[in-house]
Amino acid sequence: MGRIVVTEFISLDGVVEDPGGSEDFKYGGWSFAFERGADGDQFKLDETRQADAMLLGRVTYEGFAEAWPSREGEFAEKFNSMPKYVVSSTLKDPEWANSTVLEGDVVDEVSKLKRGFDGEIQVAGSVQLVQALIENDLVDELHLMVFPVILGRGKRLFGETTDKKTWRLTSSTVVGDGVSIQVLQPA
Repeated sequence: MGRIVVTEFISLDGVVEDPGGSEDFKYGGWSFAFERGADGDQFKLDETRQADAMLLGRVTYEGFAEAWPSREGEFAEKFNSMPKYVVSSTLKDPEWANSTVLEGDVVDEVSKLKRGFDGEIQVAGSVQLVQALIENDLVDELHLMVFPVILGRGKRLFGETTDKKTWRLTSSTVVGDGVSIQVLQPA
């Protein structure tokens, strides 16, 4: 059985939109205003090394597919070679190596993937997908890199749910310029 691990750069007010600056968001690139430091960089490297596959929404997938194939280094090699699953009703022929489109009901498709996969399935970005996964109790772990900024607008990670969702903090550390790394699991 696979484990779904969600990893997000997030502001104090829950915004996850465009931390890298590649979209058309007023505050795009907001995460670059802060240093993660060596410990923060190591966390991201270790996190990437632990992933056995990626699960992405279409918008995040298209951004990654545009950026990563032309890059070099350990991150790029890992991202380009691992299996990638993209949830989309419009994408038909993904060009990025080792990509598979999951069509149909998101919950059913991800549940099947999780049951049939042995290893860690990492989800980055993909706000709508993550909200659906949280709503349906399909997330095994959240990795939140919380940046000390309030953006006041933008796509937020946590939307309304039909029921209360309780999580427990399994680890927390502060790195770089006050960036908090929080690892949580369903309680």
